[in-house]
Amino acid sequence: MASQGDIRVLIVIDLVLSAAFSAVTVWGLSLVGVLAFSWPTVGLATLLLAVLTYLAVLQ
Repeated sequence: MASQGDIRVLIVIDLVLSAAFSAVTVWGLSLVGVLAFSWPTVGLATLLLAVLTYLAVLQ
């Protein structure tokens, strides 16, 4: 019988990877001049990406 693993590990990995991707994306958009880089923007993007990823994994 295969173990499903601990959901807390999935959430932590999801948040770390979402934060890294969001920071790079917001930084890139600020270089292009589309969006100003700020940590609240990175936080919001991280939250949205983490929720979308979590919902996609559960489906």
